[in-house]
Amino acid sequence: MASVSEGLKRPLRRTREDGEEDDGVAAKRLESCLDQSMDSVICEVVKYTPSPLPDKHYDVDTTEPISCGLHTMDELLSWKRSEANPFGVAVVPLARREPPLDCCLRRTLVSHDMMGGYLDDRFVQGTNAEAPYAFYHWQYVDIFNYFSHHLVTIPPAVWTNAAHKHGVIVIGTFITEWTEGAAVCEAFLKDEESYRAVADKLVQISHCYGFDGWLINIENILSEAAVQNAPLFLRYLTDQMHERVPGSLVLWYDSVIDSGQLKWQNELNQSNRVFFDACDGFFTNYNWKEENLKGMENYLWAQGRQADIYVGVDVFARGEVVGGMFETNKALEIIRKHNFSAAIFAPGWVYESHNDKSKFRKNQDKFWALLSDYLYIHRGVSLLPFVSSFCQGFGKTVYWQGQHETKRSWFNLTAQEIQPLYYQQALEGQGWLRSSGCPEDAWNGSCSLLLDGLIPASHTAPVCAKIFSIHVPLASSTLVSLVYKASPGIAMSLELMTADATQCTCDVQEVKLTSVSPEVLDNGHQLVNQFTQLYGNLNPNGWTIRCSQLELRDCILREVCVKIERTGQPKDMPFSCRVGELMVLDVASLQVPSDRIQGLCIDDVVWLHGAGTSPEPATYLLLNATLRWDYPASLVRHFKVYWRQLRGPHPSIPPGQLVLVGRSYSNLFRVTELRVPEPPSLLELVVEPVSKMGLRVPESHWGRRSLSYTEDVTK
Repeated sequence: MASVSEGLKRPLRRTREDGEEDDGVAAKRLESCLDQSMDSVICEVVKYTPSPLPDKHYDVDTTEPISCGLHTMDELLSWKRSEANPFGVAVVPLARREPPLDCCLRRTLVSHDMMGGYLDDRFVQGTNAEAPYAFYHWQYVDIFNYFSHHLVTIPPAVWTNAAHKHGVIVIGTFITEWTEGAAVCEAFLKDEESYRAVADKLVQISHCYGFDGWLINIENILSEAAVQNAPLFLRYLTDQMHERVPGSLVLWYDSVIDSGQLKWQNELNQSNRVFFDACDGFFTNYNWKEENLKGMENYLWAQGRQADIYVGVDVFARGEVVGGMFETNKALEIIRKHNFSAAIFAPGWVYESHNDKSKFRKNQDKFWALLSDYLYIHRGVSLLPFVSSFCQGFGKTVYWQGQHETKRSWFNLTAQEIQPLYYQQALEGQGWLRSSGCPEDAWNGSCSLLLDGLIPASHTAPVCAKIFSIHVPLASSTLVSLVYKASPGIAMSLELMTADATQCTCDVQEVKLTSVSPEVLDNGHQLVNQFTQLYGNLNPNGWTIRCSQLELRDCILREVCVKIERTGQPKDMPFSCRVGELMVLDVASLQVPSDRIQGLCIDDVVWLHGAGTSPEPATYLLLNATLRWDYPASLVRHFKVYWRQLRGPHPSIPPGQLVLVGRSYSNLFRVTELRVPEPPSLLELVVEPVSKMGLRVPESHWGRRSLSYTEDVTK
């Protein structure tokens, strides 16, 4: 057998991706569907037959699309792209960020491990969860790992979408454990052909579902042959990931050593260096002491790669660990002191270990505030328009332009918008300022940004609340819209910090910032009139909408601050202000998109019985179907899906009236458990694109398709 060093130098041999021919067939089928005229009527006969949809991708009771992992090696090796879950594919590409990851000398990885995984987050289109776990402190995080104890953990699309929106890399997990894991490893690490077959499948899965790499966790003993091949597997997987998914990462967890023993080292050393040398990074076990970190600093062979060493911190504080729980900051302080990256494992402790879920936001904000001194904010790079209504992807209701759209608890991290900076800071005297999410009121989505605190009498200057650190190139003429609610006796305005685009390179160096306080345009201004005409008759419901214009050239927007000041005499002034939405857009783009939805089609129809309660009928009819359409994703914030009855018995709603079914964040939507009239009936499914700026798109640009269904006369 070749030595490890010889094997690492072997030229790579790419293998054909299984299922590529099948992909062509699937693509042609989809093209055929999208090419159909939307004027044609889909005809269905109502038959109550078992759903033909695979239960690993669709809930067996409701046909809702779900995310899942792979449990066995047979599942992994037989995986085909043509059989992948189309709903499980992340739809948000990885956003650029500043500084880029390879310029970050001390990174932060979050490994999300909660109760076996695939909980509320498994529902790709969201779910009506009363008290879900969510994460929104993305500005501190560089890498997000979704962890479970399945053999192959594929991150649910909702997590990848939310992380990518903030420029955060997402990696799945490949894990083998104990006796069963040892058998798996002996099989796939027995020779080159076997480990390459596994690596190829992991690469294909990552590429298909749109995430960015893998954490490899081998927690079982390895034979001499298997441990010799493990670094070769790692190197092949890493190289193939880099080729197929630019910017991807493969990390190794501190478990097995070069002798094949399962022996956690709690550090990187000569016993496990061979694995570190074969991939992008090393995630240490959690029971380290400061002496372990001091020792790693002295390894000459690790010089230049300290950022690739992620020192593990178990937030649950299991075993002999430094810190943990609300003292996790103690571990971070030591890690940063020795200039290493950090891997924060199971920060969902703030949710999982506290029975009162109503205090989840408070506990999560407290946890990350304690760590903030040892974390580094990265700036998301965005082109115009830059829009955020601060939605965290869960809440008690859904708002649209200040009005209730639906009134029920919900969870869908794909709906999460660019998150602001959350923090609390002391002002002079007894003054203070806090930035937090407020689910009690919102402009769009589920929550607004609450800025509350106390302005002491001695504080005469405005309080400046920084809400975004970003990197957004501005147009020569830029419109800024702010939606807010100020508390009595308080005035709110914007302060923007800009930098010269010629000096603003994506590295860690500081750049000179210039303060810009845009003047608010009066209601008669041409731009305000144009803005109002495009948005229609807004009913602000207590919200104030203010527009400003900037005339700047070659400038980058770096920071957005809200200035809060008293309007009366100096005195201690408590305040509680809400920011509903911030929009920064190119004046030249202030127009409704001209694109129309094309090729709306309906397939995978499943009919179900619903059980009524008195005085309703004993049973009623439920429609389940997949809608597909074509529309440029870059133009939309989301889509609204409606239905209406065109013809049929006993209409439950006025004929022709549109009823909202839900929101979609891609060109794909699964209608589930939609109660419809008994056959024979004719209904219409309608898709409305909502532009990124929230502009109403004319109905002539919407997609619509009719569905006619009749009773099964053969039963």
